[in-house]
Amino acid sequence: MAALISVAVVDDDRMLLDGMRSWLAGVPGLRLVATAATVAELLGAQGPVRPAPDVVLLDLMLRDDSDPSDNIRRLVGAGSRVLVISTVPDGRRIVESVRAGADGYLTKDNDLPTLVSAIEDVAAGRSVHSPELAFACAHDDGPGRPRLSPRERQVLLDYASGMTLKATARRAGITAHTAKDYLDRVKAKYRQAGRPAYTKIDLARRVREDGLEA
Repeated sequence: MAALISVAVVDDDRMLLDGMRSWLAGVPGLRLVATAATVAELLGAQGPVRPAPDVVLLDLMLRDDSDPSDNIRRLVGAGSRVLVISTVPDGRRIVESVRAGADGYLTKDNDLPTLVSAIEDVAAGRSVHSPELAFACAHDDGPGRPRLSPRERQVLLDYASGMTLKATARRAGITAHTAKDYLDRVKAKYRQAGRPAYTKIDLARRVREDGLEA
């Protein structure tokens, strides 16, 4: 039997919190364990012993004026995965949220099946490639996103997906030495953008953050 996914909601809209309690109450496999108006309130309620929720649904803009990226980093640091929910598909904020460690972004007009599916994906360690996230990443022209050539992008995607360097080169029809040159260029571009990627794990994280696999 699959383990229950524990869920917490951080939102300062009391009506939304009541709605979430009602929505999630009858969903098999999910258990709403906490609601809070701020991240500080949620983390304070957890204490040193209570385990962190598997997934936190986090409203992007809270009335305490806390920094969204900082909120995400605090929740991830406490051991939870984060699914951002927002009323507005703000492209810049979506990209910043993912780079801060969120595993997905949904607007609040999605239905219950979409939300449940997203929670399950996040709990399983998968990213939620919503239309909002895909659009934001595709149109991100900020200085933190390197401009990759089509060949650099393909070599990065194949290598970061788990392929060996030789397999990556073989698929691209190039030598392993040339494939390594492409990866070195990718790493150099991320380093110049202030987002260094030294290992395969780092590169896979950059792929997810920039929505390159979407």
